[in-house]
Amino acid sequence: MTNDLDTLATALYVRTDDLLKQAPHLAPWRPRVGFTPVLTDAELVTLAVMQALLGFTSEARWLRHARAHLGHLFRHLPGQPGYNKRLRRATGLITQVIRLLAVDTTLWTDDVWVADSTPVECGRSRETTKRSDLAGWAQYGYCASHSRWFWGLRLHLVCTLGGLPVAFALTGAKADERTTLLDILDADPTLTAQRPGQTLIADRHYHGRDFERTLADAGMELLRPARKGEAERPGAALFKPLRQTIESINQTFKAQLDLERHGGRTPTGVIVRVLQRILALTTAIWHNDKTGQPVKRSLVAYDH
Repeated sequence: MTNDLDTLATALYVRTDDLLKQAPHLAPWRPRVGFTPVLTDAELVTLAVMQALLGFTSEARWLRHARAHLGHLFRHLPGQPGYNKRLRRATGLITQVIRLLAVDTTLWTDDVWVADSTPVECGRSRETTKRSDLAGWAQYGYCASHSRWFWGLRLHLVCTLGGLPVAFALTGAKADERTTLLDILDADPTLTAQRPGQTLIADRHYHGRDFERTLADAGMELLRPARKGEAERPGAALFKPLRQTIESINQTFKAQLDLERHGGRTPTGVIVRVLQRILALTTAIWHNDKTGQPVKRSLVAYDH
């Protein structure tokens, strides 16, 4: 395989199509009697990933671009309302494809993970916070990395050092990072059961005797910077360079995949747009891994 967007799209389509043939129940539900979509579910997933990689935050602009430039890949393209509705119904399928591709990389077996959360801003005006369908889930929160307040959600990520998403969750901005991390691990016990001795690196907010004991009981070793008044902890010399690694993973989502320009206005809309970007990064890492690229997280070959 070559390392370009068309090849990545073809490889993703084939992988998703094979998955749906083996497990047709993963496809979004539709009535037995009615119109059969001309754009298949595998093509829909591929189209969504290409949108994220090429940086189109507007679905209408993306579909105009696709009609003008991607006719050799897609025989039929839906209108913007149809594309939006089908994408929102495909959240389960997208989640399954993320895991399928992640497991099919050499990075999946890495014995070191990093955990962090990053803001997903959903609005800036006071009227938005009152009238938005996201009100009640979205909250005011503080981003210490950029010293700013925001109204929205937090994307909690567990990744390998190479940036491959292993697990994730989307919560309100005030959700406790430690509780969310434990919930992520509880939701998929196989992650830790199959990895005795896994090392987890996090910042100083991931602290607490009970929290660390729970991780230890799951067979995980937590490395984090010491808090004020604590004795120096193991791995202290690694935290500064690794902090840059964590921030660069977050920056890939924000700067290259436009995480905070998702455009979602409802809970389902935000969820599928965040999943779309996680899948885009996972697909790029998977394809770079298969084609033997030295930097697995690089999106340079796919953003034009």
